Amino acid sequence: MSAVTDRLPVFPWDRLEPYKATAVGHPDGIVDLSVGTPVDPVPAVIQQALAEAADSPGYPTVWGTVALREAISGWVQRRLGARGVTPAQVLPIVGSKELVAALPTQLGLGPGDKVAFPRLAYPTYEVGARLARAEPLPYEADIFADDERLATLDPTGLKLLWLNSPSNPTGRVMPVAELRRAVAWARRHGVLLVSDECYLELGWETEPVSVLRHDICGSSFENIVAVHSLSKRSNLAGYRAAFLAGDAAVLRELLVIRKHSGLMVAAPVQAATIAALGDDTHVGEQRKRYVRRRTALRGALEAYGFRIEHSEASLYLWATRDEPCWDTVGELAKRGILVAPGDFYGPAGERFVRVALTATDERVAAAVARLGA
Repeated sequence: MSAVTDRLPVFPWDRLEPYKATAVGHPDGIVDLSVGTPVDPVPAVIQQALAEAADSPGYPTVWGTVALREAISGWVQRRLGARGVTPAQVLPIVGSKELVAALPTQLGLGPGDKVAFPRLAYPTYEVGARLARAEPLPYEADIFADDERLATLDPTGLKLLWLNSPSNPTGRVMPVAELRRAVAWARRHGVLLVSDECYLELGWETEPVSVLRHDICGSSFENIVAVHSLSKRSNLAGYRAAFLAGDAAVLRELLVIRKHSGLMVAAPVQAATIAALGDDTHVGEQRKRYVRRRTALRGALEAYGFRIEHSEASLYLWATRDEPCWDTVGELAKRGILVAPGDFYGPAGERFVRVALTATDERVAAAVARLGA
């Protein structure tokens, strides 16, 4: 077992525990803005669908029910602007983190292969590469801005290219021109492009778009897969409800592997997913909650001396006081506020902290008051 764990980084959240203990000691309790886990209720329409499917004694299928695949393919066309999506071009998965960590291994990558991802990124992209014994290859977030910068990305040995827009942790949204350039480059070099779009419905200052949109990828999904999750937009982190959409040939290969592995979405969760994708009302209501919290936290942080960069989408504010991130974490912990240090997401984040919007209105108000005291 040590041979496996030795090639993985230290689990980052363990390093935050002493600061959490300090924050918990605040007289009014902790305001935990460190983890992007939903705190609001699961919408009633989704709970009802889950309950009605509770009597599901048999094994579900890995590919999911016909109704589920039709619901996903319909949503991908309606919401993402993709065209001609069929149920063969979607695949339900057991939460998006499982997919990110396991994908390089499921694709058969190994020593000599490379996995590219943004330099400031969700740590699981690197973990997935290391689990497969492939080489992690961080790239600058704006590398697709022009051909000159893109020329610095060496395709030799590169088998998997991750995009993440909106970004976790920065909230940066890739413009349409960058997405087009990334798709063209990946196809030209025969590299599988996988776009993590789990925060796509949470755009605030700009409208995030999918790599599957017809004017970005053209008339084909060749060499492209998008990852979507219901954790954030529908408060379903506890349900582990997510899906892939894109290149049917790639999804067929993953389906075979996942059948052998028994990676199947629970039948009641499949029913809940259908309900979630068929209802836009709850998404709009949740967005309003996050807008309120974002506005309050951003104003309080800026008044306290923070500068907010990017953050035009997603569930986070990417904030700095131009000091080492752990100094900022320590200072806020004394006020009972816990945030994530930027270096969790790579060395380039060492002077930033990530502030999550996922706290109740009452806890956000407490944070605002403490920052203004």
